[in-house]
Amino acid sequence: MARSELLLRPKESVDGLVHCVTPESAGWTYVGFEARDLKQGGGYSAGTGKREACIVLLSGKARVTAQKLDSGVIGERANVFDGLPWSVYLPAGDHYEIAAETDCEIAICSAPASGKLPARVIAPAEVETMTRGAGSNTRYVRNILSETVEAESLLVVEVITPGGNWSSYPPHKHDRDALPDESYLEETYYHRITPPQGFAFQRVYTDDRTLDETITVGDRDLVLVPRGYHPVGAPHGYELYYLNVMAGPKRTWRFYNDPDHAWMLK
Repeated sequence: MARSELLLRPKESVDGLVHCVTPESAGWTYVGFEARDLKQGGGYSAGTGKREACIVLLSGKARVTAQKLDSGVIGERANVFDGLPWSVYLPAGDHYEIAAETDCEIAICSAPASGKLPARVIAPAEVETMTRGAGSNTRYVRNILSETVEAESLLVVEVITPGGNWSSYPPHKHDRDALPDESYLEETYYHRITPPQGFAFQRVYTDDRTLDETITVGDRDLVLVPRGYHPVGAPHGYELYYLNVMAGPKRTWRFYNDPDHAWMLK
């Protein structure tokens, strides 16, 4: 059976590139995503172009410098399950360099922007945390760039789902520009699993089932969600992390629950 076009496996590259998603490669308009491994003493540099960027330190320590920003050495977690992230917001039209103080893993999230906002560091103390759901639907949310903080297009959030629990559940979608009821947002899910030999399941489906795929994801896999409902399940014994990047024509998250499963919210 052919592998789903929505599932991207991690690359094995000499320059540390793990994933690279552009609007062109994904066949959509807004969301871009990269994951990179940097060795101690190494680095990476790029320009933001016509896009804003949020650099998330997934693990390790690094220094980010841009035209009007020097983050200093930031980062304090050994892995994505070990506390809250340090991040850096960069406007469109900027150029940046990342210098790895230790071995580190970084994510670069991007979306269209005009460049009207200043670069800034987003410290762990600024990350909004919340518990969502109850029972086997409990998960732990870390809002890095929620719609209540400044950005032009990007929404960036981390979620921890304990083993045996469900997330992005009951199934919801945000694929119509139909505010105030629903917003159109493209989305990526970057998955990490501990222990890393584990797996998780993600289903992506539409009401008419013209898209209906159930995907087995492993550690460091990336799932594209161009449309449809997209619940995630973590098997017993394996804790699941994912980094969500969302963007669309309006920077607001308004989702629509699958009517077949909305009863459980009552």
